Amino acid sequence: MSVKLPKDLRSFRWYGVDDLRSFGHRSRTKQIGYSVEDFAGKPVIGIINTWSEANPCHIHLRQRAEEVKRGVWQAGGFPIEIPALSPGETMMKPTSMLYRNLLAMEVEELARANPLDGLVLLGGCDKAIPALLMGAASMDLPSIVVPAGPMLRGHWRGDVLGAGSDVWKYWDERRAGKIGATEWGEIEDGIARSFGTCMTMGTASTMAFAAEAMGMTLPGAAAIPAPDSSHARMASASGRCIVDMVWQDRKPSDIVTLAALENAVRTVMACGGSTNAIVHFLALAGRFGLPVDLARLDAISRETPLILNLRPSGKYLMEDLYYAGGSRAVLNRLGPLLALDAITVNGNSLGANVAGAEVLSDDVVKPLDQPMLAEGGLAVLTGNLAPQGAVIKHNSASAHLLTHTGPALVFEDYNDMSARIDDPDLDVTADSVLVLRQAGPLGGPGMPEWGMLPMPKKLLQQGVRDMVRLSDARMSGTSYGTCVLHITPESQLGGPLALVQTGDLIKLDVPARHLDLLVSEEELTARRAAWTPREIIYPRGYGMLYAQHVTQADKGCDFDFLERTAGKVPEPEIH
Repeated sequence: MSVKLPKDLRSFRWYGVDDLRSFGHRSRTKQIGYSVEDFAGKPVIGIINTWSEANPCHIHLRQRAEEVKRGVWQAGGFPIEIPALSPGETMMKPTSMLYRNLLAMEVEELARANPLDGLVLLGGCDKAIPALLMGAASMDLPSIVVPAGPMLRGHWRGDVLGAGSDVWKYWDERRAGKIGATEWGEIEDGIARSFGTCMTMGTASTMAFAAEAMGMTLPGAAAIPAPDSSHARMASASGRCIVDMVWQDRKPSDIVTLAALENAVRTVMACGGSTNAIVHFLALAGRFGLPVDLARLDAISRETPLILNLRPSGKYLMEDLYYAGGSRAVLNRLGPLLALDAITVNGNSLGANVAGAEVLSDDVVKPLDQPMLAEGGLAVLTGNLAPQGAVIKHNSASAHLLTHTGPALVFEDYNDMSARIDDPDLDVTADSVLVLRQAGPLGGPGMPEWGMLPMPKKLLQQGVRDMVRLSDARMSGTSYGTCVLHITPESQLGGPLALVQTGDLIKLDVPARHLDLLVSEEELTARRAAWTPREIIYPRGYGMLYAQHVTQADKGCDFDFLERTAGKVPEPEIH
């Protein structure tokens, strides 16, 4: 890998040429208050910041950007902070997943349109890290991720609370009449005590671990609590690292090889990570042109023990993991299963980055020969109800339901479900299989996190806390229960889920990786002939673009025109 000279920098085309356009670029940069010595001949680093007051998980990223700048200046670079869309899971409706691809497009176009030599990508809440990586993959400038980091542990009346997971738990208790408004208000006050992402192994921490395991963060970055001073120091170190990456021309395509992506997949499986990671891995594989599909993801899960004892699959929270050794310790323990020679952002191998990291609590990070489960936390199902695949987080499901046959109770859409789920006359038992339609990439739209369907109130009052639930939706990484997700093709496209009728028997067999509708093919053919699709919700704007080009869950829900196989857009002309 050759070392660049100042004249080889991409930004030289903007700043280094003796012509009218470069005069304009230099004079306008001076207009901000910089002198030519600040930027001439130096790597220009774009700090893509997803800070937003509408995204509480990212509220500290305004300050972290300043700390990144400090590192860039220290290393002899010129930092430029650029705001980008902030896809916060807690506020955006119908789902931030609808906007993941928009942020990915924005990252790519911001990098292409501006005089940038390298990117520092600031984000954390569920869809931010995947989107930032997708955009970086397509532009392929030297890039490094600064994860937002998890918030501090929650507390309520002596109990430790985990954001997301305990929300669902105590909401069920309130609906069952076990706790009242006072207790619920106290939980609301105590469950989210600081800035940062969910402190469970939800999607945010899952994708931070994935980014580190694939080599796109500094070592240890994934598990640092957002308020910890180590997080600020990591941000500055990332700023120093990106300048070196530019001079060395160390790009995402050099780092995210097939081995690196499979390192990330294996790490997520070992951590009991979010089902959302499946969709994001498939999208990233498409962007990098890597041969990873659902079958390969399931094969890796079968080979990988679940070793992380974190909610919603276990007992502890991200803050506990940090004190137990953090992400480096997890990756070091997984070392025998990883491709440790994979190169990372700092130029070192993954093995070198994690060497010597100790696990300080075997109860938080289990030994490989004493795992929580013998295989990873996610499983891919197929069958006549999911011919192109479905996903279940079986490590957080009820063991007695992993092999189950029961009658379907169908909800046509989220509004139908919401209107009927608490009806005391609802014809449902613990053996029923709840089915939700119109929740996929097109039907939602955006594939919202509706897959952890609420338990019917009448069953909660009987003490039932789990049942089989099926949908073409996603669910939060903090969710749990026997929920089959991402059923593909989705119901909006006339997939088999669209043909299920209340009373049909559905058979779930997770050990055999099967999901089947026990209805004859002749009957299904007749139902299919009578089926008509619903009208797509968005008639204009980004929503219309999304509906026209989004792929199905088994392809990552990316836009069909953004995969690496579609070719790269050339660099802009400078006139």
